[in-house]
Amino acid sequence: METFAIEGLPEIRAGDDLAELIASRVEFEAGDILCIASTIVSKSEGRKADLSSFPASDRAKAIAERLESITGESKDPRFAQAIIEESEELLTKAPFILAVTRFGHITVNAGIDHSNVPDADLLLLPTDPSASAKRLSDALGVPVIVTDTSGRPFRYGQRGVAIGWAGIPAARDWRGEHDRDGRELDVTVQAVVDELAASANLVTGEGNGGTPAAVVRGWEFGKHAGDDELFRAESDDIVREALREWEFEG
Repeated sequence: METFAIEGLPEIRAGDDLAELIASRVEFEAGDILCIASTIVSKSEGRKADLSSFPASDRAKAIAERLESITGESKDPRFAQAIIEESEELLTKAPFILAVTRFGHITVNAGIDHSNVPDADLLLLPTDPSASAKRLSDALGVPVIVTDTSGRPFRYGQRGVAIGWAGIPAARDWRGEHDRDGRELDVTVQAVVDELAASANLVTGEGNGGTPAAVVRGWEFGKHAGDDELFRAESDDIVREALREWEFEG
């Protein structure tokens, strides 16, 4: 398996044809998978925004004031308002905002970014990352994974995750297969789109490298069942349920 960044992509602007820009810089081979950062998908789809577009509600002001009292840092209530408007639910409002996006991803600040956003205050996540992935997959003829950087419970640091995908199942389902001792596997469902997104993140980087897309070559899904569930259903998400009952006391 090989993972390499696509070099030479320009600064992406609203309306740019990402498929055309990528196709002009890489010759895809059979079995290749394109991993593309949500940042440039958002830019091409016009998802830049200014804080002035989010007049702060009383709720946003209260959230910002609470965060200021905890962190000792100034918090713009318009940013809190942007998170509210981009979210289906806020699971925590202190000591940070953990939001459920409208497409099911759970992440800090609804994934709204300040970095590498010229000419705007904010960059919002794509409205429907899997639909974005499908458009690119149809145009390029390869599976596509839209990636983002996300923290992890119980661990420091961030890693790349999939927030949208097309042309590939989200997971390899090993249930019903057997280990080397003949024992049947009954719980293992491998989130391959997350693992591929993480491999791409290693070569695309997080700073000013300007390489927001990567190709995974030589990886095979294998003769396994596919599973397209990645975001845990609310009905069996005990962590989400616990967070709804939890209140920060700092």
